[in-house]
Amino acid sequence: MSRNNGGSSVKHLIGLILAFGSLLAPAAGSDLPNFVVILADDMGYGDLGVQGHPYIRTPRIDRMASEGLRFTDFYAQPFCGPARAALLTGTYPPRNSLMFNHIPRARTGIHPNEITIAELLRDRGYATAMLGKWHLGDAPEFLPTRNGFGSYFGLPYSNDMWPFHPKIIRREDESERMEVTRERTAYTGYAQSDETYPVDWFPPLPLIENETIIERNPRQELLTEAYTDRAIDFIRDNSDQPFFVYVAHAMPHVPLFPGEAFRDRSIRGLYGDVIEEIDHQAGRILDALAELGLDEKTLVIFTSDNGPWAGYGIDSGSAGLLRGSKGTVFEGGIRVPAIFRWPKRIPAGSVTSEVVSIMDIFPTLATLSGGEPPRDRTVDGRDLRPLWEDPDNATGHEALYFFEGSFRYKAEDGPPENDPLLRAVRSGPWKLHFRTEPSEDDEGVEVLPGELYHLQWDPSETRDVSEKHADIVKRLTQQAKSFGNGLRRDSRPLGRLAD
Repeated sequence: MSRNNGGSSVKHLIGLILAFGSLLAPAAGSDLPNFVVILADDMGYGDLGVQGHPYIRTPRIDRMASEGLRFTDFYAQPFCGPARAALLTGTYPPRNSLMFNHIPRARTGIHPNEITIAELLRDRGYATAMLGKWHLGDAPEFLPTRNGFGSYFGLPYSNDMWPFHPKIIRREDESERMEVTRERTAYTGYAQSDETYPVDWFPPLPLIENETIIERNPRQELLTEAYTDRAIDFIRDNSDQPFFVYVAHAMPHVPLFPGEAFRDRSIRGLYGDVIEEIDHQAGRILDALAELGLDEKTLVIFTSDNGPWAGYGIDSGSAGLLRGSKGTVFEGGIRVPAIFRWPKRIPAGSVTSEVVSIMDIFPTLATLSGGEPPRDRTVDGRDLRPLWEDPDNATGHEALYFFEGSFRYKAEDGPPENDPLLRAVRSGPWKLHFRTEPSEDDEGVEVLPGELYHLQWDPSETRDVSEKHADIVKRLTQQAKSFGNGLRRDSRPLGRLAD
């Protein structure tokens, strides 16, 4: 990896400063709250019972919402990798150059000088663990164990990045597993493009324990339960100290593999089976916390990384009344379910429509642990505590910005010069879509406005009102241009392996 001693020393120094600060914190370690973050993959805004799904049963997550705070306007990112970068670092993905999805054998990943929430909490005395999908680089230099997590068990990238992907070019005498994949995708209405992948495009899918591959092409129907088992074991083993556990499920990202006890249980089919298992396993974690007497000491967060992957037909989820899906900056691609539960700290049955983001998790956990986000860099997220501590006076983001990403972005080439791929902004009820291009003087970004929507009147983004509200278009365009140019000047590098 391309890292110099100076960069490593700076990160180490920051860690020492944070650790020293934790020693001076007024709260004893045993009084610090615990944190559990459960992240679904490609779960749509409308895929939970509490979000209005008529067929999928999610009693445990629904109950979690009734006992905590549900966000109606919670935004993630259009793709998996950028969402995880935003969650862990508290910044817009272009700011740390993680605006794309890494593929296997990538020579890039999260930069060693990035400070993750796991590192910050670790340096404050927390036990930390990650279970599930990482997707910020699969080389050992980029794995969770190098980024603040004391232990890791999971897949380094998406569960479809294996030799049985439906876009793998057809061969003679294909394996039974490959034939099953092709039959399933044909049955579901999968939107197959003309694009195909070489036979060796994806290596066998690795299941990793810390930094060691312990199995290849694991039985995916065991993963959701296995991650939950590990999370519960970690909670039990660390019940006498503050802990942070991040459970990033492989599903409902395709291919879908519900556990045996959940297969054919949902009337929504295979997709519903997977969601209902995730619901059950989330309930097991909540039960373990209650059994250990940790309920009132633990903030549990449930959310998703992006909207449903609509191209997979019946094997994809629902964005409800929202337009668009994964890969777009329409609401269906970026607005996701989000629930925060913390008995006696967060009022039961709370709902907020304030505009917030997955990157707000970082500063929220930082401040709840008695610390603060790092001051030597821009952190775009904001502390969400006022939304439950003083909801009548609290507000969300004045503006949120949304960026184009990609599945196989050529990270070694970098993004187009001068263009952070800014594609939409939300401010209050207004959302403006646009495209950007380098300015004529090559000193910044030109913002070319497009459709304008009033999301409180039109959450489905069907009625462009830009002609009626030229003043709003002008204000948001200028605001976006200023933000885009500032982001271009204040961005951090991608981690790279040495040649």
